Amino acid sequence: MISSHIQRIALTVGEPAGIGPDLCVQLAQSKQEAEIVAIADPQLLKQRAEQLKLKLDINSFDSLTPPTINVAGSITVLPSQLLDTVICGQLNAVNSPYVIETIKIATQGCVDGLFDAMVTAPVQKSIINEANIPFSGHTEFIAEMTGGQPVMMLATPGLRVALVTTHLPLSDVSKAVTGERLSRIITLLNKDLRLRFSLKNPKILVCGLNPHAGENGYLGKEEIEIIEPTLKSLSAKGINLQGPLPADTLFTPKYLKSADAVLAMYHDQGLPVLKHMGFGQAVNITLGLPIIRTSVDHGTALDLAGTGKANMGSLEFAIKTALEMTGANIDES
Repeated sequence: MISSHIQRIALTVGEPAGIGPDLCVQLAQSKQEAEIVAIADPQLLKQRAEQLKLKLDINSFDSLTPPTINVAGSITVLPSQLLDTVICGQLNAVNSPYVIETIKIATQGCVDGLFDAMVTAPVQKSIINEANIPFSGHTEFIAEMTGGQPVMMLATPGLRVALVTTHLPLSDVSKAVTGERLSRIITLLNKDLRLRFSLKNPKILVCGLNPHAGENGYLGKEEIEIIEPTLKSLSAKGINLQGPLPADTLFTPKYLKSADAVLAMYHDQGLPVLKHMGFGQAVNITLGLPIIRTSVDHGTALDLAGTGKANMGSLEFAIKTALEMTGANIDES
């Protein structure tokens, strides 16, 4: 369904010493298709704009005012105060609670219906944990707040890749690929492809775990014992699945031209292909949540902070994807 009202998107600016503030300031230089509300310290954005020698007018966020599209050179800000000075490229654990607070504000705003979706700039997990704040990542943190069951999916034009396992050592992957886990993730993936991307009968290609998808058990039995029975059961329920397919041939035009998404068994099975295909124009999407959340596909790039060399492609695609998932009518021109 296409939405006619102006969408309001929360943008968390991420690690203040990284390129998140740069991207936010750069984004503000052009007119947007929605009201982008940066959750950040306004002074941080002003200082970064001065460093980048870019114009930036800051509008204070008013939840009682209807959303308005950001005009070039301006951005709406919901203030969250930094706890210490920010120096580009230099991590400071004192500001970690500020980073967490911005994520909390955006997430709760989505839960409360204040925002239509949230987009996250990169954070530095190590410095947050150094501040004695347990944090394994945006996905887990947001899921804990919202009660969702997250499924990680990355997308670039022409390819979507979801993951059965995410940040696990390779030695732990096999035992993590269970029938129960596969069933849950495929069900959620199918549901959100229908709900968030308006695909009536999404076709999902499923990778095998082992080389050649196990080659009839000669190179591993997970396909025969776990993956194939699970896919057969879910297919009987009406989910459009094909697999398990050998990963080394699945990512070819023959298969991808008819696919809406690929399900990879582990992180480095599917994501290298996607990032090779669209690095700089890819988006990290968290499915399985009661809210819409997308993110950039890169890190904090501390060495680029304040230089003006940060590439906005991923942030722009993350915002475009978030709008698509809300049902907004996006101008493709």
